[in-house]
Amino acid sequence: MMVPVALLLLGALTAVAAPRLLARADWPDREPVVALWVWQCVVAAVLLCCALSMTLSAAAAWQAVRGHVFGPAPRAVVDAYALGATGPWAATTAVALACGGLWSAAMLVREVVRARSRRRHRRSELKVRAPLLPGEEPVGGRLVVLEGERPDAWWLPGATPQLVITTAALRRLKGRQLDALLAHEQGHAQARHDWLLHCSAALAGGFPQVPVFAAFRDEMHRLVELAADDMASRRFGRLTTALALVELNEDRGVFGPCPTPSAHVPQRVHRLLTPPDRLTALHRLRLTAAAALVPVIPVLITLVPGLRTLG
Repeated sequence: MMVPVALLLLGALTAVAAPRLLARADWPDREPVVALWVWQCVVAAVLLCCALSMTLSAAAAWQAVRGHVFGPAPRAVVDAYALGATGPWAATTAVALACGGLWSAAMLVREVVRARSRRRHRRSELKVRAPLLPGEEPVGGRLVVLEGERPDAWWLPGATPQLVITTAALRRLKGRQLDALLAHEQGHAQARHDWLLHCSAALAGGFPQVPVFAAFRDEMHRLVELAADDMASRRFGRLTTALALVELNEDRGVFGPCPTPSAHVPQRVHRLLTPPDRLTALHRLRLTAAAALVPVIPVLITLVPGLRTLG
């Protein structure tokens, strides 16, 4: 039975080749939303290869699983997969891949729990830094203004999302610059970028030796910022958005010679001030459709023996 082996080889090839191809391409910075979609399709294809290989290996190793997977299938279809001609590696492969799947789920749960813990901690800090006045009723507003000497703003996701901004940011950002900052943070919230970051962090944390997952995490952190910048610039202009970024970050040393955790900010400002040419609508459509086909390939490989028999 060669289908599980073919799926594993396809998953390994995708995991190695796709990040390299994307790293060499010049269009992801020009179309970050399309690049986000392509990365999701690549990672979905890798995970799908593992899941389908696990299913077929388990069906080859255990009759009970085979009955559930191929129960309604004709006998000729079952014979086409040559499930009975496998060695002892089938059970080992199925167990190993199942453990990997459980570990991935556990890492995702851990990441979500940690994110919720961080949100609860931040909300507790908000209650301390912005307490209710005597007689004031909690209204659950979407905007919270904090006293602070450092300009800062962030979107706090959750059941009642809130945009938090400091008084220093309100003093420094004027007019449309403040509007651009708010649009940037709202772009994160509308696109649910927090879930992309959770999933990529879970995979990278669970499998630190797998380069595609580490690249997925790093690119998600970079591309979601570019996508939010584009959303703000479309509404309020690239120069206004770039100036808002500079005003918000110039006191943090990100524009100095020494690298900082926010070293990507100068590149974002440069990109806004010297915007690259966007791809044509047809080109974006072709990239989107091609990426959507990537997870379909493992499914087709899995179905080929059965479809060939039925045909």
